[in-house]
Amino acid sequence: MPKVSSVIVPYATYLRVYEPLAAFPERERRHWARYARRADRPTYQDELRRSLADLVPTPPIPVPVHESSDAFVAEVDGVVCVCPWRTRLRGWQALQELPEELPKPVLEAVLPEVVRRQATQDYERWLTRNPDARPWIRTSTWQVPLHWFVLVSDEERRFDKGSGEIPPMLRYRTPMVQARRRVARALRALKDGVDEGPLIDGLVDVGRWLEEFHPRSLVELDYAGLVHVLPAGELEDDHSAGDVAEGIEALRLGDGAAAGAAYARLVERWRSVRDRRSAN
Repeated sequence: MPKVSSVIVPYATYLRVYEPLAAFPERERRHWARYARRADRPTYQDELRRSLADLVPTPPIPVPVHESSDAFVAEVDGVVCVCPWRTRLRGWQALQELPEELPKPVLEAVLPEVVRRQATQDYERWLTRNPDARPWIRTSTWQVPLHWFVLVSDEERRFDKGSGEIPPMLRYRTPMVQARRRVARALRALKDGVDEGPLIDGLVDVGRWLEEFHPRSLVELDYAGLVHVLPAGELEDDHSAGDVAEGIEALRLGDGAAAGAAYARLVERWRSVRDRRSAN
C-alpha cells in the first residue's frame, strides 16, 4: 500500500450504528467476536489513511477492490456491539454524491470520468447480487446535518478538550430505541408545525435507515475530524442537540417565537463552519 502523510484530511462527521453480535449471521458473528478481542483494532484515522492511500496511484482507486473486514467496537451494558466499516459500499455511495459536491474541473482532476464510470458499473453489478445492502456508517463533510441531532439528547453529549497531540472529542451515544422514538416525535411535531422541507425529508430518510438495524443497537454521532475546524471555545459551547430538541418541543407546544430563537442559534453556529469551508 502506498504511504501517505500522517496529516489526514479531517473534516468529516459520522453517524454510526453499532449492532450486537446476535444481529449477524453465524459466520460473520464468529468473525466479529474474534475481531472484538483484538488489542490492535484500527481507529477512524486509520480508515481515512487507507482511503487516501487509494487516491495516490495513477489512475486513482475510488473504491476498494475488496470489502473491509474491519469495524468499530463498543460495549453496551456488557454486550459487545460492532459497527462494520463497509468501506467499499460507502465508497460507491460517496462517489454518486461527488458531482454535487465538487465543480466539474476539480472532479475530473481528482477522479477522471472513465474511472468514475467503471466504478459505477461495478456498483450496479454488485447491487444486483446484494439488493438489501446498507451501510452502518453515514458520513458528512464540513457539517453535522441538523436532522442527526434529533437522534440524541444534550444529556448524552460527551466532550473532551484533549491535550498535547490528543485532539478534542465531541460525540453522542444513545440506545437505538431512544433514537427511533425521538425521530417519531420530531416528525409529528414538524409535520404539525411547518411545511415540508429538508429537515423533514432528512428525518424520514434516517428513520428508515435506523429501522434496518437490531433494536438493541447503539447509535453514535461523532464530530470526529470536524473538531479540527472549530475553535476550542466554540466546540465546548456547542450544544446543537439541545437547541434542536428545544426548537422541536417549542413547535409541539405551538411556541413559534421559541422555535425561531432555537433555529437562529443553530443557523448562526453552523454558518461559521460553512464560511470556513468556503475559505478553503
